[in-house]
Amino acid sequence: MQYLIIGAGPAGVNAAEALRQRDPDAAIRIIGDEPEPPYSRMAIPYLLMNNIDEQGTHLRDRQAHFDDLRIDLSHGRVERVEPAAHQVVLQGGDSFRYDKLLIATGSSPVHPPIPGIDGPNVTNCWTLADARRILDGAADGSRVALIGAGFIGSIVLEALARRGVELHVVEQGERMVPRMMGPEAGGMLQRWCEAKGVAVHTGVGVASIDMAGVSLSNGARIDADLVITATGVKPNVGFLDGSGVAVEQGVLIDRHFRTNVDDVYAAGDVAQGLDFSTGGYAVHAIQPTATDHGHLAAANMCGQLAEYEGSLNMNVLDTLGLLSCSFGLWEGVEGGDQAELYAPDDWRYLSLQFDGEHLIGANAVGLYQHVGVLRGLIQ
Repeated sequence: MQYLIIGAGPAGVNAAEALRQRDPDAAIRIIGDEPEPPYSRMAIPYLLMNNIDEQGTHLRDRQAHFDDLRIDLSHGRVERVEPAAHQVVLQGGDSFRYDKLLIATGSSPVHPPIPGIDGPNVTNCWTLADARRILDGAADGSRVALIGAGFIGSIVLEALARRGVELHVVEQGERMVPRMMGPEAGGMLQRWCEAKGVAVHTGVGVASIDMAGVSLSNGARIDADLVITATGVKPNVGFLDGSGVAVEQGVLIDRHFRTNVDDVYAAGDVAQGLDFSTGGYAVHAIQPTATDHGHLAAANMCGQLAEYEGSLNMNVLDTLGLLSCSFGLWEGVEGGDQAELYAPDDWRYLSLQFDGEHLIGANAVGLYQHVGVLRGLIQ
């Protein structure tokens, strides 16, 4: 049996390891599109804070780990998938055959159409190559503008603030992390960051970027040596054009991680699968979900049917020492009930959303104990 995995992130690596446990004699290959060993993007902020070195971002601490498991690692960018021939073709012409294929290509940053966003002083914070640029350009005392205060932006915010830069954060939404927090919680997080010396601009867009900084849509100007964009991500699905694999927001999968094409599966940030809370289909681009996907997809690829109960929309942030989280349908549902605690002077907020007697969502700030209990009660 030849298992082929496109993508060397948490979903792909965990799937490869689970495949080896279930099928000791199979051939297993991971194709990654970056030159480094498989690593965790969520570890990059710790690299920027000098808490770890680059090796500390690696998903496994030894290259020999993959050799020991007889998992082949290949580097290259996939150009297309040819299901009829059961093969994948890379840019440059190399190809690999498969009996079972797992698409675990993750996601990549989205760039809004801002003049100057492709300039040499602008970078993402998504890859190790991006991290090296930031380490070079965001020294103590340098001026940095961060565009985007969503979940990823808020993680990057902490790393930059810890580096001692003069930091301005621009968020087009009316509050920080608008897809994770309501007005009270998002406003509390903004005040916390401002109290820690971070300038936060909400409800305003970026009009243009130049070598000297950023011009805002309200006419204000931010001088910056480095501009970092964190304006969202989208699943990497372009190489599937013409393959017949069904794609909406991400690659559509059933409860067994199967696509609509025989012998082709998908997992992780690229997969649009069952949402635990709504019963619909959604992309939940978070590492715990990707890890779960990898294990379960591998079981199904081996013929050991494992039905997925659906992923829960969830986010947990630690922003300069203030913990915040959201789970499930945190905005509530029509006809539902809500219980709320708001104590801004104590940096505490809790919102619980109910549908009848069932807890279906939660939003919290400053809750340091029993965070996992909220998730457990919802699920």
